[in-house]
Amino acid sequence: MRRMSISKFARMRLGAATARSTSSHPLAFRSAPAAASVSTFPKVTSFTASHIAPLATLQARFHSSQSSFAEPEQTLFHATSTTIANDDGTDDLDKQLRADVRTMGSILGATIQHFSGKEVFDTVESLRLSAKAWREAGAGRDASQADTCEAAFKSMCTTTSSLSNEELKVVSRAFAHFCAIANAAEYHHRSRRNDYKLAKFATSEGKNTVAALGSANDSCGGVLSQLLDTGLTPEKLYETLTTQQVELVLTAHPTEVNRRTLLDKHRRIQYLLTEADERRAKGVITKFQKKELDDAMKREIWLIWQSDELSRRKPSVQEEAERGTLVIETVLWEALPSFLRKLDATMTDTLGEKYGLPLEAAPFKMSSWMGGDRDGNPNVTPNVTREVCLRNRIRAATLLKKDLSDIAGRLSTTFCNEELRAKVGPEARAPYRAYLSPMIDKLGLTITWAEQELEKVRKGHIAEEKIDVGDIYVSKKQLMEEMLVLHKSLCDTGNHLTAEGKVLDYLRKLSAFGLTLCPLDVRQESTRHTEALDAITRYLGIGSFAEWDEASKISWLQSELASKRPLIRRADWKKNELFSDDVKDTLETFKMIAEQHDDSLNAYVISQATTASDVLAVLLLQIDAGVKEPL
Repeated sequence: MRRMSISKFARMRLGAATARSTSSHPLAFRSAPAAASVSTFPKVTSFTASHIAPLATLQARFHSSQSSFAEPEQTLFHATSTTIANDDGTDDLDKQLRADVRTMGSILGATIQHFSGKEVFDTVESLRLSAKAWREAGAGRDASQADTCEAAFKSMCTTTSSLSNEELKVVSRAFAHFCAIANAAEYHHRSRRNDYKLAKFATSEGKNTVAALGSANDSCGGVLSQLLDTGLTPEKLYETLTTQQVELVLTAHPTEVNRRTLLDKHRRIQYLLTEADERRAKGVITKFQKKELDDAMKREIWLIWQSDELSRRKPSVQEEAERGTLVIETVLWEALPSFLRKLDATMTDTLGEKYGLPLEAAPFKMSSWMGGDRDGNPNVTPNVTREVCLRNRIRAATLLKKDLSDIAGRLSTTFCNEELRAKVGPEARAPYRAYLSPMIDKLGLTITWAEQELEKVRKGHIAEEKIDVGDIYVSKKQLMEEMLVLHKSLCDTGNHLTAEGKVLDYLRKLSAFGLTLCPLDVRQESTRHTEALDAITRYLGIGSFAEWDEASKISWLQSELASKRPLIRRADWKKNELFSDDVKDTLETFKMIAEQHDDSLNAYVISQATTASDVLAVLLLQIDAGVKEPL
């Protein structure tokens, strides 16, 4: 299994706000007719002409033919927009990216004027033009333009050094927001280029295939063809594809400071750009439709400018974990089954009809360190891990319940196979809905159970009507078996297309995310385990584990692992002063691991492990705590 680490979903979707070479855009805050300033955002009015005067000559020299006050109107639909005409299509595609960035820069410029005043905008625009002049003069790398470059740089220094802290803050916000919305446009542009490549593939070498992943050398479709050309058999490739697994590990990135509200707005900007592309592709769009999309884009940028960019308090571990799993709820929950559908089509087309992706295949697996990584973080306690596990179960059951209700609404079929009919009875007019109804209720009960358990962990409150674990879903195997009965019934009655739609997507979501969304990895430093075993051996009167040599440690650990008697009982250390708080926390962590239901936890990661005894120590502590299947 291959593991790769992912930070919060913003890192996948938006990344850091940096300019990329595909767009070749300058920082471009475009001017627009000034609007009356309003007091919604703190207005800075102390900018003066002296901030801008040093740049006048420089701007006229370098930008007389490209005045920032002669930019296109603020619309996503310019009359000069082109369609793909070049052989490779990239030039015209990149023109559309530049047009998108210019439009959003123009909207941002107008927004700054509207909410913060023309003086602010003029200073931002002057700095932009000076920075552009410095770059076009070689940015210090062209000796022939050294004087011009130096003049541009000094102009920027003169302007910025004359600004107050509050003014610098507003100007910095302007450039930061431009970078962020340009980033959103560039991420969307990646999809645009991929769509074009797939369209080109579909009209050339792929016109007689249903392969959905293209033929590029770095695509799944291209790689499969290349491997077949090397002499590998379809059987071998099929076996490899269906048995390998990539594990995506969510981690909390320490430099991710963007708030969820801004990330959501950037994502909505990408959706608007996608919709504009679709409208352009149709070739006909009404003025009303243009206005609706343009106004929607302006609303997002207006709201971005008026929002606080930063979280003003440190998130709790639970909040951090919740933000991290948003990548699953908002992106991967739908994207993963969509990709697997394309992979399945590519496999059958390239390898042969009988080599499709199995129903329960899970080429991708999720896990998370958020809520389980306690190495050096005293805030990650056993109860915190319990909370995060339960919250993940609530989110997973909620998503699964919603999708199952959607499937039930679609399956109005009145006939089924004998197996499913025997389960719902002869009177059920809509057998699939009758079959799914108790499953939907059971998922609802699973949510209620997890909420009760969460309340017990957080406040010690025990619900008056306690739900029995036997009445809920605790393992994805239970739900998977029931869904496979439904899928088989659809296939047996000739409804293959229906079975291969939402039902198949549901099976693949269940295989990948299960009932826990993403299991937690528990991570702890090896010395904490040594300290725990040292306290235990001292309590038992057999010496100091920490002072033994490696051979003695291994010998004793192997002996205890082979023994059927418990090493130590919880009552012996829970309130015993001989055991430090750190030792009690370590031992309680293993007790917590033993309590968890299937798939709640994924792996135990030992940091700073250097010897075999470091691994055996964790194994012994897990077994002694009652972990049935040690991590």
